[in-house]
Amino acid sequence: MRALLIVNPNATSTTAAARDLLAHALSSRVQVRVVHTTHRGHAAELARRAPLEGIGLIIVHGGDGTVNEVVNGLLGAPVPGSMIAVPIGPTPLVAVVPGGSANVFARSLGIDPDPVVATNQLIELLELRERRRIGLAHCDGRWFTFNAGLGLDAQVCEAIDLARAKGHAATPARYVRTAVRAFFRNRRLEPTLTVEIPGTDPVDGVHYAFVSNSSPWTYLNQRPVAVNPETGFDTGLGVFAMRTMSVAATMPVVRQLLTQGASPKSRKLFRVDDAPRVRIRSTVPIGLQLDGDYIGKRTDVEFIAVREALTVVAPSLG
Repeated sequence: MRALLIVNPNATSTTAAARDLLAHALSSRVQVRVVHTTHRGHAAELARRAPLEGIGLIIVHGGDGTVNEVVNGLLGAPVPGSMIAVPIGPTPLVAVVPGGSANVFARSLGIDPDPVVATNQLIELLELRERRRIGLAHCDGRWFTFNAGLGLDAQVCEAIDLARAKGHAATPARYVRTAVRAFFRNRRLEPTLTVEIPGTDPVDGVHYAFVSNSSPWTYLNQRPVAVNPETGFDTGLGVFAMRTMSVAATMPVVRQLLTQGASPKSRKLFRVDDAPRVRIRSTVPIGLQLDGDYIGKRTDVEFIAVREALTVVAPSLG
């Protein structure tokens, strides 16, 4: 099998040693070509050409942003309103060896966050021919693999992107500090969002909303943060929409999010775990993020789940 190893050398935890170990280990199993990304969108360009070049496996060594680029390059622009995967014909398998800060997608698939351990895990998975067909989601003309959001988390992602541009690492502590500042900066603003899900009445008065394609929503170091624990790669979308910015009402929900096995509940929380599609409208332009990447401000976004959209090298369920 011909394989393409896409390495983002600027990802938070990507190192030359881990890259060389991965390339060497793979070379005994597949015919591998290593390419380093040099600019934003480069991973998407490489993935787009991969099927035409006879590539059967794409290994991503980078963070969630690099994975997102590869998925979008491989699958192409989703058809608006469509719940059917776009590509016709076979597409390369996708494998991930974590190299970013959170590595949510890889860890949600059961891949170890340590790149050395993950390399050995990948070799074993290839030998056993382990693979899974997973669902993805799309909105605004782009695919996302694990989460999206309007409002608070998009502001956090925008701030983190700006900090990265200035040379600051995207650490869990920085995410927490940024999230706390964003929360208190916005807590006195009026809610602008209305959430619409087929078969339910519209929910208005929403301050911010998260849309999940898997669980957990993110990680704080080793601690999973699960906003929709029943959502997974084989279900529809999870929706987590808060109708308050009150500290007294928010803190119990935060404690639930940080408690493993808890299922978040609150009178001011609207939560659904298996929605085929979600439409969120805003009375004013509000920030949108996909897989931790700030996209820009929007007033009307529809999120759509697509079952069995991508084949990945990952441990089987159960």
